[in-house]
Amino acid sequence: KHHNNWDDYLDPVIFAYNTSKHKTTQFSPFELLFGRSPQLPIDPRPQFYTFDRPNICFENLKRILQVYHHQAKNNIITQQKYNKERYDKHRPDPHYQIGDRVFTKIFAARGKLDPRYSSEPNVITEIHHPTYSVLNEKTGVVKQFHISDIRLIIPAYEPDPHN
Repeated sequence: KHHNNWDDYLDPVIFAYNTSKHKTTQFSPFELLFGRSPQLPIDPRPQFYTFDRPNICFENLKRILQVYHHQAKNNIITQQKYNKERYDKHRPDPHYQIGDRVFTKIFAARGKLDPRYSSEPNVITEIHHPTYSVLNEKTGVVKQFHISDIRLIIPAYEPDPHN
């Protein structure tokens, strides 16, 4: 009834995390730290090796870790490119003009139901894509905003009275 024994499961969960292959690096944290796969309880007993020179084990470990780290870094870069392509595929990239009327993001602390953007229209005065200078017409203050913090005001549709 009382779930207060979470600490009993902490060590096995950490072990499972550290021995699981991560999607991005394609290695487990254990492999990246120790240069080998972990010995699990179900694995056969390890074989013993003899080395000709005393430092050969350390040299081999160093070489293996360099290869693992290099490959993990390449895997991370590949995954970052893939993630960027997926993100960019669905991200709009609007371009605004000087004089466009926009709403700007409110950065002050706000409640859950408070508006995210200003209720007063502002005017774009300078363009340095992706950063825009925006003039608050009410206060006369010009502030810099990133493109992701600006929303274009779409004028309301007014029917043509001559038709």
